[in-house]
Amino acid sequence: MTKFGLQIPNFTFADVPDREMFEHVADLAVAGEQAGFDSVWVMDHFWQLPPLGGPSQPMLEAYTLLGGLAARTRRVKLGTLVTGVTYRNPALLAKMVTTLDIVSSGRAMLGLGAAWYEEEHDAFGFDFPSAGKRLDRLEEALQICRAMFTEEAPSFAGKHYRIEKALNIPRPVQPNGPRIMVGGSGEKRTLRLVAQYADMCNINGSPDTIRHLLEVLHGHCAEVGRDPSEITTTRLGSLFLTS
Repeated sequence: MTKFGLQIPNFTFADVPDREMFEHVADLAVAGEQAGFDSVWVMDHFWQLPPLGGPSQPMLEAYTLLGGLAARTRRVKLGTLVTGVTYRNPALLAKMVTTLDIVSSGRAMLGLGAAWYEEEHDAFGFDFPSAGKRLDRLEEALQICRAMFTEEAPSFAGKHYRIEKALNIPRPVQPNGPRIMVGGSGEKRTLRLVAQYADMCNINGSPDTIRHLLEVLHGHCAEVGRDPSEITTTRLGSLFLTS
């Protein structure tokens, strides 16, 4: 069954002052919910992306915004598309998404990726290691977040992150915790991490590219013993309405 999600990537609105910005965004989310969208997503960036005007344009912090939208909406699922693994300690991230699940009465999703916006990292003082090391961090973060969603007091010791009997109380509303999405189309590592750890993936490209990426994902699923039907596949695209 095909479902549609609404991403709100841009906070530059003509004639909307900063003090009214959240109300405008909340109106967009509510309108999306009323129009039948299944989910509402925001980007997890601190600077606006270059194609949308770059760092001189406004950008709201994702999880603060999602908490506000949770209080204004009633049905749509809520998440980031997607959080960069370098931006937050994964145990803290699991706590934040659990809190979002509580505030939204069980509508939170965790989107997570390896991060890419190097200039943003430099400006805000975040380390930006090599792609391989970021993917290593992503794998450890996926394990930690899953454990904190599903286990009472998990411990984990990795190369980059560790937790020790990490209580996460209150527990998520959703059984087994919020669904975890991995964003990215890397064939060797990213899609394998989807097969190993994720409930959802988000990929990009033309129809032929999407078909190829899904074949790669199914191959990884076969290698790790995962039924690919357990993974919801999503594609990010743009829809332009004209009159």
